[in-house]
Amino acid sequence: MRHQVCIIGGGPSGLLLSLLLRRAGVDAVVLERRSRDYVLSRIRAGVLEQGLCDILREAGVGERMDREGFVHDGTIITAHGTTVHIDFKKLTGKSVMIYGQTEVTQDLYQALDRIDAPVFHEAEDVAIHDADGDAPYVTFRHDVQQHRIDCDYIAGCDGFHGVSRQSIPQAVRREYESVYPFGWLGILSETPPVADELVYSGHERGFALCSMRNANLSRHYLQVPLTDTVEQWSDEAFWTELKCRLPSHLAETLVTGPSIEKSIAPLRSFISEPMSWGRLYLAGDAAHIVPPTGAKGLNLAASDVYYLSRALIAKYAGEGQLLADYSATALARVWKASRFSWSMTRMMHQFPAEGAFLSRMQQAEVEYLANSPAAQTALAENYVGLPY
Repeated sequence: MRHQVCIIGGGPSGLLLSLLLRRAGVDAVVLERRSRDYVLSRIRAGVLEQGLCDILREAGVGERMDREGFVHDGTIITAHGTTVHIDFKKLTGKSVMIYGQTEVTQDLYQALDRIDAPVFHEAEDVAIHDADGDAPYVTFRHDVQQHRIDCDYIAGCDGFHGVSRQSIPQAVRREYESVYPFGWLGILSETPPVADELVYSGHERGFALCSMRNANLSRHYLQVPLTDTVEQWSDEAFWTELKCRLPSHLAETLVTGPSIEKSIAPLRSFISEPMSWGRLYLAGDAAHIVPPTGAKGLNLAASDVYYLSRALIAKYAGEGQLLADYSATALARVWKASRFSWSMTRMMHQFPAEGAFLSRMQQAEVEYLANSPAAQTALAENYVGLPY
């Protein structure tokens, strides 16, 4: 079979890229290793930058988000006895949207279904061939049969462990990585959020985050050692520790309940350069990973898709410069957003091996933030999303 663009990876970035291309008349196909039900069962972040919201509206999938999502005009940062309200709207004129990644993915699936866009689920043994030549193709196994897709371009949206980045020769790519000495224990519970906005709480026992999916569904996180397991953490133990790490006025109002999902995620910062090789272009987690502290994972993938979709559409219209510049353009924003996620992680978490000096520096950082409109503006600008 032949398609103009073969997209490897059927998460939100791959589905969004397919939808944007098809709306512009570019023939795209998606290959996804997992089943559709599995993709929709993933529990992921739900803080959407204004840029991502605009892209979803442009793709025709923003109606339910605008109807059911929660607009947040700020966030709360508390640590070392200091609490700061960062007023996004006042400082930048922008907001963020709370709308779960699962809901975004569902909306994208439904839009692709309406136009009969091809998505192969449970595509196994995906392999990229001749990406550095003029006639790339992708092979895979589906329903026991072998398939081959001849294409003009390949988009690697298949995540950190996918085949796409590994298809770029080691001599070509350069990888930068920082692995953090802790993870995030997260639970999902059918409880109301502790506050109207997200709460980032630094504490001597470790970081905590109070987030939400909707008015009756909350997502909470605790910094835990990498040696911890989910089985070590009962619901009662989680809620007790969360209350300990929150300011008293929030701990007293926290509503607890049984968890409906519980997991531990390791944290890393990772960037691979370049984000293109021949006719292969990387997007999202295939090229970069950020710690979730700054809510940038899905949003960075969306900015990649923004650049790549426009570059491919322009190429088919006879203008190739955007595609030639894609890697450099995307990486410029990736590094800035990664810096923000890294700095937020450093400011809010405990790093026991680094001793008391870092703790006092974190205290000074939060105190400076509380008293500096310029620092608050810088944080707000990064949180709501740097311009594309």
